Amino acid sequence: MTTGMKYRTAATQLLEQARQELALGDVRQASEKGWGAAAQAVKAVAEARGWDHKTHGSLFEAVRRLSREPGSNGLDGLFGAANTLHINFYENWMKDETVGTHLDYVARFVAQLAEVD
Repeated sequence: MTTGMKYRTAATQLLEQARQELALGDVRQASEKGWGAAAQAVKAVAEARGWDHKTHGSLFEAVRRLSREPGSNGLDGLFGAANTLHINFYENWMKDETVGTHLDYVARFVAQLAEVD
């Protein structure tokens, strides 16, 4: 299995785990796993394109680059929702329903990136 495929598989697994955590009422863990799913999806594309993906900044740069491509369909906004989940892990201010909505955005983000590379 290639490194990019490992990242893609991790993204899918983390998103599934996020949904499970949310169902159990653990919004903090659901939030962090949602962020992790988005980050792993970016890493998959960045790896395939030879882009750096070792830091938060490099992930945001990769998404910025992808957002400039035709048909990007709001990738930057979807990634912003994932980043909000990451913040929620530390701050724990989001309600279950909002976390669920943001996980839906992450699912769209992961699906769109699966079509990119």
